[in-house]
Amino acid sequence: MLSSIDFGGKPFHFIGIGGIGMSALAYILAKRNLPVSGSDIRLSHITERLQEIGTQIFGSQEGKNLEIYHSVTDRSSEQGKAIATALKERNSSDNRNGHLPQVICSTAINTNNAEYKAALELGCPIFHRSDVLAALIQDYRSVAVAGTHGKTTTSSLIGYLLLRAALDPTIIIGGEVKAWEGNARFGQGEFLVAEADESDGSLVKIAAEIGVVTNIELDHPDHYQSLDQVIETFERFKKQCKTLVGCIDCPIVRDRIHPTISYSLNLESGAAYSVDRIIYTSQGTQARVWERGQLLGEIEIPLLGQHNLSNALAAIAVARYLGIPFSTLQEALSSFEGAKRRFEYRGEFKGSMLIDDYAHHPSEIQATLAAASLRAKDQRVIAIFQPHRYSRTQMFLTEFAQSFGQANQVVVTDVYSAGEANLDRFQGETVAQVIGEYHDRVSYQPTLKDVENYLVAHLQPGDYAVFLGAGNLNQIIPKLITHSA
Repeated sequence: MLSSIDFGGKPFHFIGIGGIGMSALAYILAKRNLPVSGSDIRLSHITERLQEIGTQIFGSQEGKNLEIYHSVTDRSSEQGKAIATALKERNSSDNRNGHLPQVICSTAINTNNAEYKAALELGCPIFHRSDVLAALIQDYRSVAVAGTHGKTTTSSLIGYLLLRAALDPTIIIGGEVKAWEGNARFGQGEFLVAEADESDGSLVKIAAEIGVVTNIELDHPDHYQSLDQVIETFERFKKQCKTLVGCIDCPIVRDRIHPTISYSLNLESGAAYSVDRIIYTSQGTQARVWERGQLLGEIEIPLLGQHNLSNALAAIAVARYLGIPFSTLQEALSSFEGAKRRFEYRGEFKGSMLIDDYAHHPSEIQATLAAASLRAKDQRVIAIFQPHRYSRTQMFLTEFAQSFGQANQVVVTDVYSAGEANLDRFQGETVAQVIGEYHDRVSYQPTLKDVENYLVAHLQPGDYAVFLGAGNLNQIIPKLITHSA
């Protein structure tokens, strides 16, 4: 089932290396002293981080980027020298295609991509990013975190607990974390903690020592035709993991996945790990933790809402399975700062708080706005929503409309396509109109500039402005901060 990924010294070339998942893999491979190059049409601090460790980055996606592998035209950089050395060693073998790189793509790269076409013409072995992740998972004692919601926070928490327990883990997640200054960390220990994505079905390639399933819902109708198809993907994932940790507060996980180790926020659930005496505050969450009927003690986490308490409980279950003392977990949890774009405070605009959150599914929006209400207390919560993908928005339109109940006001902009064609000419205005059937204060602002101008005119001191979406909505935030300067 696993692909023939070669970690023996053969180069890697990533098409779309700046993506949050692709860049994490490239970082780990480069830190393993493998020759790595890649391209992206948008350079960023993420690609700069890769360049700092010797990765060769191209700012366009063209076939000529692969010339370094058959002519090695650029030997000036350290990575160019490494590539040249690797090619020299490979060319000494009988494999005439040994000099070609392993080309890595994500689902976002289509067959019309010029660089992809060039790789095909050259005869490069081409793999999906999930093939690299699956192969890395086989190289370690691995923890793979899956689920419709909460993957990034849960995998970050698990990685952080192992780090604070001096296990020196390697970490690959879909978000940036201050503790390791990015979306990946290369450790010398035997453990790998990875976020495992179900969105394109590639979760079935993962076979980890410990699997985690936080919850299961239909979230990617562009790939799955039904919830049953999603469940089948998770059932295969469970079979391929030696141990499965799962949240039985989700009925599907409880009844269809049957986790080896269960956790729940309900002490009466019979779960192996549960909590009581829960206190949700504007600064964090407190609870007592129980392990198989025995009281372990109290935890305090600086994360808001019951969804984050559930994520923390999943991390505790994994850490305890690995034998980490509860006292170590208590100390570590109290200092965890969270991942970027997960209820991330970004700054202020004239006394209003600007919060960036990746929520792009109705359940996630409800959880995020519940946390915002805790933090805001008696202040206004302004939800700024950018729908993500036409397929998701149209399928869950009613659910989206009903998910803003804890916002005082909702601002909706146009749909972020994420590369999808708008076959039905669907617009964000329709989303705003349907939300308006359940909420009496909704404003439609088509473009990001319209949203920015609206917020400049309407935000008040003390407001909590929560930017919701997986697209580019958060580009407005630094502009608002600049307005305040």
